[in-house]
Formats: sequence, structure tokens, C-alpha cells
Amino acid sequence: MLSALATDPRGECCVCDLAELAQVSQPTVSHHLKVLRDTGMLLSERRGTWVYYRIAPARRAATTALLEAFAPAVVLETGDDGAEQADALRTMDARVTRLAEELAEELTDLHRDLVVAIVRESYAGLVRSARLTQHLIPLTERFARQRLADLSRDRETSVPQVLFVCVQNAGRSQLAAALVNRLGAGQVVARSAGSTPAPDIHPQVRSLLSEIAGRQAADTAFAKPLTDDAVRAADVVVTMGCGDVCPIIPGVRYEDWSVGDPALASAEGVDAIRGDIETRVRTLLETLVAH
Repeated sequence: MLSALATDPRGECCVCDLAELAQVSQPTVSHHLKVLRDTGMLLSERRGTWVYYRIAPARRAATTALLEAFAPAVVLETGDDGAEQADALRTMDARVTRLAEELAEELTDLHRDLVVAIVRESYAGLVRSARLTQHLIPLTERFARQRLADLSRDRETSVPQVLFVCVQNAGRSQLAAALVNRLGAGQVVARSAGSTPAPDIHPQVRSLLSEIAGRQAADTAFAKPLTDDAVRAADVVVTMGCGDVCPIIPGVRYEDWSVGDPALASAEGVDAIRGDIETRVRTLLETLVAH
């Protein structure tokens, strides 16, 4: 319904228009429209027997972002033809559906609906910042597997887990996680995420990741959006210049590291930032391993 309202050339729709889009009754459509109106997303006006709805001007940007998360525009190398874009969207949706079904069949200890939902949410989260759409399915699989592992993590039997969060997940948090995973030698596991993920990892940081974690790990590193389940699964959450974006979860320890941004630094500055992060990581590992 939001999509229909956002794309209607009149800028509005009546209940009768929207009822034709789904196999539900007009009262059901009216109910959901009233809910959206009560949240402030929609404005309404009665004309005769029908009520017309339109998106509130102050909520247009938020509505656009929401719709793009569910039905992102795929950039095509073959042109901007609308039919081709529609075919590309259908193809990607079919691939995401197939991936969700395959993971659901594999991960039988998790509820099927949960696996499917996580796969679709992971795809929606990545596609908003992804630059290379041809890699989205394998990246979605990696991200979804990580999220599902976080959801099923047993704190009593697993090793400590650290989550590093910065704005773009393209520099500091990637470096910190790689250093923890290398220096921790399996005694501590690290994840990373960004409050506003970048399309790609900073080139200088990718070179450092190659030194720390190996060429393959560096080549396959990608920026990931921050999720609540990643925070819940962590024993320690370290923020690195992203502000107060992490939800506060009981039982999770929070730290804030004031570390320089590699994207704004010279080559010498990047080396200094790496050294600063490594010193902090060694101190963190000492507390976690000792505990």
C-alpha cells in the first residue's frame, strides 16, 4: 500500500484503489491505513463515501528508504529499461527465496520462518549500500549465517564474543575485528558492523586486512549493517566513533574507543591507527581471556 501511494501520479489513493491490490476486504485495508495514519506516516481526507490517503510530506524520505529496503532498485549494465529492471528484481527475489529455502533445509534446529526472515532481512540490509549487485547472494548468505549463529549462541559454552561498531564498517571496526581474531587465536571471536555501512572497504584498510588475516579474508571482507541480534550475542560491544547507535542490552559490556579514521589519514597515519587499535585489542584480550 505504501508503494502504491508513493508511486501514484495523483499523489494519493482511495481505499477502493488499494483494496484491488490485495485479496483482502476493504475494511481490512482501511484498518491498516488508519494505523499508518495514526503513526503520522499518512494523511487522510474524506470525500463523499471514500477516504483518500497520501504520504505525509515530512515522512516521504523515511517512506522511500523503507520501500527501497524491501524492493531495491537494481542497477543494470544493459540500460534503464523498466521491463529489464522488473525482470532483474524478479530474478534477485527468486535467488533470495532459493537461498532462504536452502538454509532452512540445512539449519533444521532453527524455525523455518526465522531462517527465511533473517535471509530476507540480511539481503535488504546489504542491498542498500552494495555497489556490486552480482555478489549480493553470496554476501547475503554469509551475513545471514552470521546472524543465525548469533541468534543461537550459547553464552555458557561458547568463547567470548566482541562486536566492533563504527559508522561505515569500512575501516576501524574491520581492523579491530581482524586483530582480535588473529591475536585471540580462537579464544575470542570478533564481529564488526556499521551504523551506516559503506559500499566498500577502504583500500588502505583492505591492504592491512590482507596482512592481518590473509589475502582471501581481505578480498571477501564487506561492510555489514548493525543489527540488534549482533549486539545481544556479544559479551563486549566496542563503539568507535559511531555515537549512541547501539541498543543497550543487559549483560553486555560497552566500551568506546576514540580512534582515528583511516579514511581521513595518510599512509603513516593509517599505520599509527593500526598500532593504536592493536594496543587496545591486546588489553581487551587480556581481560576476556583471564575472565
